[in-house]
This record gives sequence, structure tokens and C-alpha cells, in this order.
Amino acid sequence: MSLEKVREIMKLEKATDIMKGFKSDSSEVIDVPLLNRRLASSAMRALRVDAELSPLVRRKFSMRAEDTEGNGKVEDESYTILRTEYSATTNRMLRVAVNGFMESLGVVLQVMEELDVDVLESQS
Repeated sequence: MSLEKVREIMKLEKATDIMKGFKSDSSEVIDVPLLNRRLASSAMRALRVDAELSPLVRRKFSMRAEDTEGNGKVEDESYTILRTEYSATTNRMLRVAVNGFMESLGVVLQVMEELDVDVLESQS
């Protein structure tokens, strides 16, 4: 194993040790409402592929529903909101991570707008 590889592994292990005791004040929740569950799920799968570049930034994806009736019951198909939760060691790292996410989200939404049949039908 090369010396560079050993140094890289040591940096990652050190960063992981830092994260174990890390309590982040730098966090952000981003909710993106989409037309339907299929689009929200597709966006989540497309965005989940790219891992965060820094081990000091954490990202969690989920889908949530908007309870419009207020009765606490949520239909499976009503999970149309893509939620992304970020936490980072510093505000700067959080800003860089969220900026990258927004760029990727823009690409995903543009592809959906251009290529998705359901989206095209709802616009006409």
C-alpha cells in the first residue's frame, strides 16, 4: 500500500472520529414539493447516488406527506414532498454542500420537466 493511500485512510479515520462526538449547530432542512409520489421518489433516487464529498457533512433523504385534512391520516400516494436534511461542522461546509445539492436538484427537475410524460400532460 502506498504512503499516499495510508495518509488518505488516516485522514478519513480522523474525520470519522471527529464526527462521532460531533454535535452540529449548522443544519438545514430543505422540503421540495413535487407533483406526485413517483416524481418525489425518482428525484430522491437520482440525488441519493452522489455521496457527500466531505465526511464532515451529513445528508439524509426522506419523503413526507402534507396532511391537508388535519386528521393525522396520510395516504401512501400523498408522500410528494422530498425532504433533505443536512448537518455540517461549520456554516461554510453547510453552505457548500447545500449549493451543490441545489445545482443537482436543478438538473433533476429540468430533466423531469423536459422528459417526463406526466409533467408534460399536466402542463397542456
